[in-house]
Parts: sequence; structure tokens; C-alpha cells
Amino acid sequence: MKKLIKTVIVKADERGLLFHKGSYVKLLRPGTYRFAAWSGHDAVILDTAKPFSVKGKDLSVFRHDAELLKELEIVDVQDNEYVLHYEDGRFSSLLTPGAYAFWTVLRNHSFERVDIRRPELPKELSAAVPPKLAGYCMLTEIASYERGLLFFNNVFQRELAPGKYYFWKGPVSVQVKTVDLRQQQLDMTGQEIMTEDKVPLRLNFVCQYRITDPLKALEIRGFDEQVYIMLQLILREYVGTMKLDDLLRVKQEVGAYVLNRLSEKNEAFGVEFLSAGVKDIILPGEVRDILNTVLLAEKKAQANLITRREETASTRSLLNTAKLMEENSTLYRLKELEFLEKICDRVGSISLTGGGNLLEQLNSFLGARAGESKS
Repeated sequence: MKKLIKTVIVKADERGLLFHKGSYVKLLRPGTYRFAAWSGHDAVILDTAKPFSVKGKDLSVFRHDAELLKELEIVDVQDNEYVLHYEDGRFSSLLTPGAYAFWTVLRNHSFERVDIRRPELPKELSAAVPPKLAGYCMLTEIASYERGLLFFNNVFQRELAPGKYYFWKGPVSVQVKTVDLRQQQLDMTGQEIMTEDKVPLRLNFVCQYRITDPLKALEIRGFDEQVYIMLQLILREYVGTMKLDDLLRVKQEVGAYVLNRLSEKNEAFGVEFLSAGVKDIILPGEVRDILNTVLLAEKKAQANLITRREETASTRSLLNTAKLMEENSTLYRLKELEFLEKICDRVGSISLTGGGNLLEQLNSFLGARAGESKS
């Protein structure tokens, strides 16, 4: 048997919306309601812990009911803004452009409006909120050795120090370009240059620099390439006015000259050039062979000179010894004994012929020499 009475029960944490033939009539607070089955009345029960939403009905349908509005918090979000929604002081959700309504029966609601035409998230925003907005904002991290350059719609805004920065994904294009402030090295390898005396050679050169003005460095298109070309031109200018022998002799001075010239461009490039120097000078094979021959000849001449000096010193020493022995008979006698000792050390065996005693012969020899010395 078909029911003649329709009963609707609204609990304490619920609210009901009464409709008559599809049109909204009024709010139903907690309680029990009965309607005749043929009256055309129907009720929609809503959980007050959830946002106000009626399927198939726009929020504007309910705005005329003053009693309903007493229990609702309505938020209209414009096209150029987002709204941060908090429930009982805790972040709940982000509201994009549109109309929203929330029951105030069980929870307190608060809202923070942000203009997304200003892309940077408010500084007073809790650090726990941005990670929950991944779909609506972008994160940029600047390392401790970097600086960031912030652009809105390709217009420079300011320099960013190391840290984390969040920006809204909205109508304004946001770009953050990072610049490395650490010491950097530029290597020039196998640079072919011709000296003043038409000797082709190759240079391996290196210089170190550090960026001091990130914006200036960023404004130079192809920064690394332009620094390389500047270094190349300075080297060609210096080496091209020197002869090979002069270049090899003052090789250590090339770095100082180049560094001095590079330092003149510090401000224009927004950098500080720290050091520069020649790593290698590579000569053609035939030139290298010639230099090796010259070097060998020089070393031989030096060796011969040293030998002559030693021989002269030895002769001078012998002459001094002879003069001393001539003036001192005792010294002469000692020298004789020294040589006799050396002779005896080298004698392995002695063969005698003609008889006679060896000792007597040696004594007579030495005695005869001694007599000559006294006379």
C-alpha cells in the first residue's frame, strides 16, 4: 500500500532544504517533518561538516533566504584572485574563481584573499601552507652559492638571495634565472697563434673569474663565449708582437699581462678576474727539433767550460804544491813517501834480478834522494 505521509528527519549535525515541485522553499532545522505524499514537497538533507552544495542547483537560488544565510558563510572569488580557506584556524583549501558557501554550524571559517596579479605569495603566510598548493604555485630554490634574478612578464624586479620562494601560477609570467657566484675557470686549449718572427705555435691558457654583478652578466648574450673571445684577442695581441725566444723567456709574464688587460673589463662584464696563466706552449715538430739541438749544444758547451775550469783549478793546485815542496825539503820528502806508498799498494809481486837485498836497494835509493835534498 502506497504511503500517504512522507516523513523527513533532520539530525543535529544536518540541515534540510525544502523544495516544492523543484523550487526551493525554506531551510529545515533539526527535527521531524511530515508532508502529504501528493503535496509535491521534497527535502534535501545536507551534512553541515561539508561545504554547502546542492546537485543541479546554483548557489544564487538560495541567496534570497535570510534564515539560510544566517547559517552560511558565502565567499565570492574574483577572476584575479585566490582565497585561502581556513577551518578553526587551520588551512583547509584554496578557492579558485567562483562562488562558495560553508555551514557555520559546527566550525568557524576564515578566509584570506590574495591578488594573483602580484605573483609572490604573502610573506606572512605560514610556511606549512605553500607545499599544499602545488597545483597553484611554483617553487624556486636559490642555493647558497647562487643569486636569483626575478622577472615578471620579462621585466626585471629584484635580486633573490639564497632560500625558497613561491609564486602563483596566474596571469603574470614568472621567471627566475639563477647565476652561479662560485669561482669559475675558463680553459683555452690549442689556440693557434703566430709570433712576430712567423713561428706558428699553440697555447693552452687558463683564467679564473667570479661573477660579482649577476644582472650585468646575464644581460650579456653568450657570456662565456664573449669572455673567451676577449681572452683570445688579448693573447693574439700580446704573442703576435713577440719573437719566439722572447716569448719563451718571459712565459710567466704573459699571465700577468693578460690578467691586467682582463681586469679593465671587470665592470663591463660584472665579473672579477682572479688569475690567468699559460699552461703549455706547443711548438711545431721541426721547431722543437731545432730548439732541442740548440739546447744540447748549449749544455755541451757548458759541460766543456766546467771541465776546463776544473782542469785549470787542478793545474793551479799542482803548481802551488810544487812551489811549497821546493821551499820545504821535509814536505818534499813526505810527498815522496806518499807516492812510494801508493806504488807499493799497487805492487802484487816483485821479481829481483842480479842479487842484492831489496831493502838495501830501497834504502840506498831513499838515502841518495835525501842527500840531494840537503845539498
